[in-house]
Amino acid sequence: MNHRAGTPAMPDDLVEVSELIHAYYALTPDVSIPSQRVAFGTSGHRGSSLDTAFNQQHIAAITQAIVDYRAKEGITGPLFIGRDTHALSRPAETTALEVLVANKVDVRVDTFADYVPTPALSHAILTYNRTGPANRNGGGRTKPSGPGLADGIVITPSHNPPRDGGFKYNPPHGGPADSHVTSWIADRANEILAGGNAEVLMAEPTAIATYDFRTNYVDDLGSIIDFDAIREAGVRIGADPLGGASVNYWDAIRDRYGIDLTVVNPIVDPTWSFMTLDWDGKIRMDPSSPSAMASVLTRKDDFDILTGNDADADRHGIVTPDGGLMNPNHFLAVAIRYLFTHRPEWKEDAAIGKTLVSSAMIDRVAESLGRELLEVPVGFKWFVPGLLDGSVAFGGEESAGASFLRKDGTAWSTDKDGIVMCLLASEILAVTGKTPSQLYAELVDEFGDPAYERVDAAATPAQKATLAQLDGDAITVDELAGDPIIAKLSEAPGNGASIGGVKVVTERAWFAARPSGTEDVYKIYAESFAGPDHLAEVQKEAKAIVDATLAAAGAGDSDDTELDDDTELDDAELSDAELSDADEVDDIAEVDADEEVDPDEEVDTPGQTPGA
Repeated sequence: MNHRAGTPAMPDDLVEVSELIHAYYALTPDVSIPSQRVAFGTSGHRGSSLDTAFNQQHIAAITQAIVDYRAKEGITGPLFIGRDTHALSRPAETTALEVLVANKVDVRVDTFADYVPTPALSHAILTYNRTGPANRNGGGRTKPSGPGLADGIVITPSHNPPRDGGFKYNPPHGGPADSHVTSWIADRANEILAGGNAEVLMAEPTAIATYDFRTNYVDDLGSIIDFDAIREAGVRIGADPLGGASVNYWDAIRDRYGIDLTVVNPIVDPTWSFMTLDWDGKIRMDPSSPSAMASVLTRKDDFDILTGNDADADRHGIVTPDGGLMNPNHFLAVAIRYLFTHRPEWKEDAAIGKTLVSSAMIDRVAESLGRELLEVPVGFKWFVPGLLDGSVAFGGEESAGASFLRKDGTAWSTDKDGIVMCLLASEILAVTGKTPSQLYAELVDEFGDPAYERVDAAATPAQKATLAQLDGDAITVDELAGDPIIAKLSEAPGNGASIGGVKVVTERAWFAARPSGTEDVYKIYAESFAGPDHLAEVQKEAKAIVDATLAAAGAGDSDDTELDDDTELDDAELSDAELSDADEVDDIAEVDADEEVDPDEEVDTPGQTPGA
């Protein structure tokens, strides 16, 4: 933990925006240098122009590749495009529009030239494909591709530092693109880059059609949130956009539904000078980080519910007067218990979705509800099919990303929606009379109090590669921290997909080990319902088990016998690692043998419970 974590940013902490923009246009990437190639994760390319990792040539090549992908798949409907408040987002949008217009794509930009949150773009795609002329399925379902269907681009590096840019593609299902899609786009973009972008068509972006993302999204929120209950209960809401794309949405929500809502910080500043520094002393707009949310937390007693969002509003932070900033795992468990007891029109067999590194408290809640638990690898993309057809009513990640169905059981968004999760916290208080923190305390009384933490352990590149493809059956021990092992997993129980590591489970605890995408470490996520001391024992034995299994597989012992609670990878800063085009940087790396890593899945500061 940096000694300045949680303190206000100082002038020396701020990025020089003019330098960022100059570098975007002036620096030319060299595709022979891995860190300067297009490196897509599951849904996007991220990097900084200062590192020659996010420049005009990158965006032109990626956009042309998306155009080529659309042609290959026969996708001929409109392409919705939006951007967040990062300094590199506007020039990237301009470049993308120049390419799309030249290729005669029916592109739609925001009517008011406003910022566009990721969930609003997902909502726009689904709305068009459900109600537009291309819908051939009926029942509100969307085909994966085909003539007349819409797709989209959202320009954002999520909660990454101000120096970064990000560029994501959402296909017609509205959610994060699958790895086979992003692999194709990345390979094609790098091919175009290698040819000096000679294949890129560009033209003046004129006569572009518009779409009112904000009004269409806000007006439809009544189909997923009970605003009558919030208004009648008089819930006092404070919403902090953290300088992100939701900034103008919160006032519109207040006015549309007549609720008591205050935007506590409407400032948009591409340097994010108003932020407090994150755990590592960097500016990062993470609403689940106590350090990044330090200034917001000073107002926790001013509202019944206080919330935060990241730069593209696909993440949520929930603050209550009695509990402060909630651990994301805790709020997910509370949200699931509430929704599945207050949404009578949802299918009786609709499942609860969680990633395999999310808290086992969710497992216990799901069992108490009599609901199927769909446990999937890290990555929100795994929830897309179920959210689309209503077979999964809620999908959530321990990193404060989630979405759920409308009241009638149909799809709302197939990408993470931090806005509806924040509003849900107020609905929960309005309907139950209890804060989400108080409701989590009741879950603890019912199921126990789990201790959850993530730490890092040193690993060589060879060990990381071995771990990514390790079979659970290779683990030979039968006991973990005094308890019999009941599962050794290398595939997710919910869908059989490779988890890019291993997960070991007992009745009282579990750990998962997965390699980092950027550093010579592997990550150990662990949880125990037997308290912090037992958790420490689980962590210690987890490292011993993984190291012994790697050695038996011929990967040798790790260089460091100690768990490292100070090592954290940066949020998709491409200069921090030499990456192949199959590697992406961000917090959790998906490094399956046939999977790219996911730049959208976050982890929390090593050595601390997420959101605590």
